[in-house]
Amino acid sequence: MGKTLAEKILSKKSGGDARAGDIVIARVDLAFAQDTTGPLTIRQFQSGNFKRLANPKITALFFDHAAPSPNRELANDHQLMRRFAKEAGCLIYDVGSGVCHQLVAESLAKPWDVIVGADSHTVTAGALGAFATGMGSSDVAVVFALGKTWFRVPETIKILVSGELPPGVMAKDLVLQLIGSIGADGATYQALEFGGEGLTNLKLSDRLTVANMAVEAGAKVGLFPSDRITKEYLNRQKRGEDFQPLTADYDASYQRTINISLAALEPTVAQPHQVDNTALARELKGTRIDQVFIGTCTNGRLEDIAAAAQILKGRKRHPRTRLIVAPASAQVLLDAIGAGYIRSLVEAGAVIMPPGCAACLGLHQGVLAAGESCLSTANRNFKGRMGSPKAFIYLGSPATAAATAITGEITDPREVL
Repeated sequence: MGKTLAEKILSKKSGGDARAGDIVIARVDLAFAQDTTGPLTIRQFQSGNFKRLANPKITALFFDHAAPSPNRELANDHQLMRRFAKEAGCLIYDVGSGVCHQLVAESLAKPWDVIVGADSHTVTAGALGAFATGMGSSDVAVVFALGKTWFRVPETIKILVSGELPPGVMAKDLVLQLIGSIGADGATYQALEFGGEGLTNLKLSDRLTVANMAVEAGAKVGLFPSDRITKEYLNRQKRGEDFQPLTADYDASYQRTINISLAALEPTVAQPHQVDNTALARELKGTRIDQVFIGTCTNGRLEDIAAAAQILKGRKRHPRTRLIVAPASAQVLLDAIGAGYIRSLVEAGAVIMPPGCAACLGLHQGVLAAGESCLSTANRNFKGRMGSPKAFIYLGSPATAAATAITGEITDPREVL
């Protein structure tokens, strides 16, 4: 019997014959925390009387969720993290570097890796063929010290995609449609494995968006094969030596298979207050929006900013709708400046945030007031996520967000392209 992507990776990293349902102890290739989970991870590491990191070169701390620090308490946490990084000798990505998951994709993740992070959207790196998953701060502290951890090998749902995305439709629409179909708990502790001839039409940035939101269906990981698209991306990042091919076996066993035609997709929106509460953007026309937010680990990449800039160039945001844009990394910001996208966005009335999470989690840089509605390109829209629990969050693609910023109401981007 052949193996799924998850079974192959965990077999290699555990040194055994890992099958769905097995418990394995696997070597970890990268462990990290960010500035809202990092302080607890460090304190748990210290309270466990661990003396040193298992491997400082594969241990990383990121400053992104509250960066720059919006208050003195978080500034103290930042100070703790910087001091620990200096003493332990681990990797550190300070304020302005960008969102941890984007930086992991740009610089650290490789095919066949096992990656754990004290953040649920660690699953993003699955786009590169890595078994990447979020864990609690205490568990990550143990990985910091031991360099390994245990997993229950997940069963796998196969997602076969065919065709090509039509104009105005993005990878965000694909994953929202999928989650709306199977539900927010439709893949609990399972692997979502993507395949099919349509994968050749999904750029690495598309795959990162889809893998990022696998956890919103309850999945342990969202995995893509490592193929030509992966190799081209690593070459662009000057990391060609990190490429290794990875494919599932033809006779691997799956819980079920779901077929999705990319050509049949339409711009899709998740309505408050659950990600699986989806509707087509055209069905929500007339829904007034006070703030549009483009960015995050889901849709803050160069291709996302380009899609928004294409729609907004030469136009203005609606006077009653704020427009906030946060590039996912410093590299994305520089590339977007060089391509002229930032100028187009600023001229359209956008406010550009420093690379980081910005408004996503309601700490600063775009907190919502009671009664306000936001169309965000983020991955979560539960009550209180972006500020007031009396606010309303809709999720959509960068194209849908840009179109909405122009009209001041939820708008199918095909209407303005």
